Amino acid sequence: MKIKYLLMAVIVATMTACGTSSKVPLTGRTHRISISDEQLLALSNQEYAKFMASATKSTDAKNTAMVQRVGRRLANAVESYLRSNGYASEVKNFRWEFNLIKNNQANAFCMPGGKIVVYEGLLPYTQNEASLAIVLGHEIAHAVAKHSAEQITKQMNQQIGTSVLGTVLNSTVGGGVGDIASQVASGVFSFRNLKYSRDNESEADYMGLIFAAMAGYDPANAVTFWQRMASATNGSRAEVLSDHPSDERRIANIKKWLPEAEKYYHGYRPQSVSSTSSVRTLHIGSGTTNRSGKRR
Repeated sequence: MKIKYLLMAVIVATMTACGTSSKVPLTGRTHRISISDEQLLALSNQEYAKFMASATKSTDAKNTAMVQRVGRRLANAVESYLRSNGYASEVKNFRWEFNLIKNNQANAFCMPGGKIVVYEGLLPYTQNEASLAIVLGHEIAHAVAKHSAEQITKQMNQQIGTSVLGTVLNSTVGGGVGDIASQVASGVFSFRNLKYSRDNESEADYMGLIFAAMAGYDPANAVTFWQRMASATNGSRAEVLSDHPSDERRIANIKKWLPEAEKYYHGYRPQSVSSTSSVRTLHIGSGTTNRSGKRR
């Protein structure tokens, strides 16, 4: 019985270790991804098409132009960074689009592949282009860091692990013990995913701050923007139960990163706008990190 269990445990470990190991730009964090770029982009494009088919584009020409202008400037800075720092092969994965949508929610997202959506309800909080750049830099960072692929990989591994665990316990112990264990394991995984997601959010905060600075936007706007957002939301929910950092921690982290971001900002040189689209190690959180192309 012990030998059989051990063999099955080895199988679980082997299967969950599958994937390609790579480093996240800017932070240097190593992560493992089991879904290919082609698979991820196919899923992303499908979901984006569905969303846009049901959404209503803004009729505000001025704000629409602003979103496209800020988005393009960020995209240029990101692509320039990727090409100059050993990630040139990643540029081909981006087909940038920038849309302002009629919706009163204060939100924005970037799908894998660079499909960016901003809701009109976000603009009263951004109030200026630099703050909008902070938000879009954060969302673009999710895509650049492949957080959605990382999350999908984690979920795939969890499903494999819980399935094998249930099979092992049912065959060795019986009485449906494996089914119960699988349910418990799934619950634990879900809880861990909340922390995993917060780490991804913090990584996107850092990368987005640097991307905005690279694009020539003063990163100091990040502090006042998140303070405005914090004042408009209920911050009473415990951070451990949230998939985002607390407002206090997010703002504290940004203040800590500002001196570095300011260096990129002051070293900015204007670049021509294209029609297309130093890795350093940084410990962002206690784990890895959530969903590229998902909301903040």
